[in-house]
Amino acid sequence: MNILKLAFAGALLLASVLGNAFAQAKDYLTIQLKDGPVVIELASDVAPKHVARLKELAEAGEYNNVAFHRVIPGFMAQTGDVQYGNMEKDFQAGMAGMGGSSKPDLEAEFSEVPFARGTVGMARSQDPNSANSQFFIMFAPGDFLNGQYTVVGQVVEGMENVDKIKMGDEANNGSVTDPDRMISVKVGK
Repeated sequence: MNILKLAFAGALLLASVLGNAFAQAKDYLTIQLKDGPVVIELASDVAPKHVARLKELAEAGEYNNVAFHRVIPGFMAQTGDVQYGNMEKDFQAGMAGMGGSSKPDLEAEFSEVPFARGTVGMARSQDPNSANSQFFIMFAPGDFLNGQYTVVGQVVEGMENVDKIKMGDEANNGSVTDPDRMISVKVGK
């Protein structure tokens, strides 16, 4: 009987360890760029609906080959337009940044998490409840965004690769000619 209890306890411990490892893997998003990977720790506790959307689109392969259509030096790199930004399928350079996904827009999940270097936020129109699939990564702090845009995560590895994303034309709101892309995006590390 003691052997059964010990085996059961061992199985529970193993399940707990594997469950925690699996849960931790799901708290990250990894973007493969031309210069290497970027790992984002997702803020599920801060913006659960937005994080769920990012994971859903990544798991479906929607973010693969999507352009960084707006990149402003010293500010941020924006991507995620799965409607017009896929550089291998129906890419529309003039429309990139105007689209989203086939999913409905999300209600804002504003927080007190500040926009610092490496913070990942959801892009939106003037309507606070219009975030859909697009997001941006901060090159530098942007306190003026605090409480105005939904924070979904923080780059924890590979910020040097973000810094190498092709910059856009500042005079044209960061629009990028022949932009870099997210080669692939996956949930986990």
